[in-house]
Amino acid sequence: MQKVSFFRSIHLKFVLMYVLLILIAMQIIGIYFAQELEKTLKENFEESIEDRVNLLVFSVREELTRQRTEEDPSPEESLHTVLSGFSSDDIIEVRVIDSKMRILATSEYENQHLVNQRTADELVRNSIQSGTQFSKTYLDEPSQRRIWGLAMPVVSGDEVIASVYIQSDIEKVFGQINDINQILAGGTAFSLGITVILGILLAQTITRPIADMTKQASAMAKGNFARKVRVYGQDEIGDLAKAFNHLTTRLQEAQSSTESERRKLASVLSNMTDGVISTDRKGRIILINDTALDMLGVPREHVLNRPVPAVLGLEQEQTFEDLVDMQDPITIDFSNAEGPYILRANFSVIQKETGFVNGLIVVLHDITEQEKIEMERREFVSNVSHELRTPLTSMRSYLEALADGAWKDEEIAPSFLHVTQTETERMIRLVTDLLQLSRMDSREYELNTDIVDFVKFFHRIIDRFELMKSNDVQFVRLIPPGPLYTELDMDKMTQVIDNIISNALKYSPDGGNVRFTVQAEDDHIKIAVSDEGMGIPESNVKRIFERFYRADKARSRAMGGTGLGLAIAKEMIQAHGGHIWAESEEGKGTTIFFTLPFEVEEAGEWD
Repeated sequence: MQKVSFFRSIHLKFVLMYVLLILIAMQIIGIYFAQELEKTLKENFEESIEDRVNLLVFSVREELTRQRTEEDPSPEESLHTVLSGFSSDDIIEVRVIDSKMRILATSEYENQHLVNQRTADELVRNSIQSGTQFSKTYLDEPSQRRIWGLAMPVVSGDEVIASVYIQSDIEKVFGQINDINQILAGGTAFSLGITVILGILLAQTITRPIADMTKQASAMAKGNFARKVRVYGQDEIGDLAKAFNHLTTRLQEAQSSTESERRKLASVLSNMTDGVISTDRKGRIILINDTALDMLGVPREHVLNRPVPAVLGLEQEQTFEDLVDMQDPITIDFSNAEGPYILRANFSVIQKETGFVNGLIVVLHDITEQEKIEMERREFVSNVSHELRTPLTSMRSYLEALADGAWKDEEIAPSFLHVTQTETERMIRLVTDLLQLSRMDSREYELNTDIVDFVKFFHRIIDRFELMKSNDVQFVRLIPPGPLYTELDMDKMTQVIDNIISNALKYSPDGGNVRFTVQAEDDHIKIAVSDEGMGIPESNVKRIFERFYRADKARSRAMGGTGLGLAIAKEMIQAHGGHIWAESEEGKGTTIFFTLPFEVEEAGEWD
């Protein structure tokens, strides 16, 4: 078992959880304390300022409303005197503004030039218009200090005659709050340090037994059952340690009794030539040998715990219950474009004495070759029987007619004998082709090869067909003038080309063209014979080299074809080290291609 890193251990998680709980509690208390403290200090500061301003408002109202004589000072001078006596460390400036927004007096010496000028302060305007006090805290840009502004109306009777505007330095209050917060943060940090130490000590009392049991579990996973877990106490963790030790003893006994049986089963499964699959009672695969994995072509991890019908590709047809009741083996076809692949599956039910189904055993056999051989045998027998039955039936009919007296008719008898002779020759050709294919399959033949100029060789075969053709078909030759030398058996290659050209002539319509092409490409010669006949469906193009296959069965049989010509041609071309294939478009014609090895240097002459 991989060792858990410190940052993922339960020890660290326990300590972090403990510390976080304490930290969250302290933060909640600290935030509440700081907010209430800030609120209280600000309220006390604002109340102290307002109390003093109320006295100032009374003095200003007395100065503005009292009757003056010529000897008395002006209201501005009186107000300046009143404001001069109203000063403290927390008040920056005091102004008196009349109802017309004109500054009557200010306590700041440097701002005396503003007296008798109008002000646009929003707090003053609101207090004069509404008759109530307004306040606002803002940041003074030059000094970067927070200022608390208060505008309190001066009311005489029902009329607002002026407003007292005070700017006070509230930054000291926030400074006091910051000092208290720093003290609180220091206390919190100290408390957290003590909490971390206590959390580590507390976590060790829980994590030490767990770590010990983890080591024991790792040792058990490796097969070591001798180690015991230490019991640290009589609590729940101590009871768990005792139960763990008891489990270790029982597992050690169980392992010794099952190990020998496991070895026997593993030996049997690994040496079986058949695939074996075992499932649980729900049909999920719990055991599969390597042979079965190779047959199914899947990795082990993709098969285990999956339903057996899905793995065998039977989920659309059979359920697990159907497979349990299956008495006879079934054939599973895994064939694809690459080739046929067929398996036979036998099913055996695992049952308890009570009859309860505990699982299923599936044994897989690869029967691809058997099925392929059996299918080819049936197809070959069917094709040969069909090819022989037609001429034999025709011959029997004509012979019966001759036996019934037709031989006496000098006009009919020769015709009947000619047909009989033709059908006999057809059967001889069929048997000859079959014998030739049989020899080629068993490699009972030899190639009498020679270095030949294929251009001259090909021209002579084409010339012969051009003299013998009966239908109105034009030959088009696209053959290079220079010699192209290759090593071949002239007799067998003549048979190949004869078969290809004969097929092209059979399927070419009157007035059509048969095109012959020869190209030298790298180390081989590429030859093509094209016709403009009916063509072959795309799905059947690859089948024309199969034995007994005909693109048009009725027409081929009427022309005396056996369906073996291209099959023989394929075997002979491959024997020469070449390759043969076809391309066709239905309704436009077919082209047969084949290649032969190419001799770059002239090694001889063709006679």
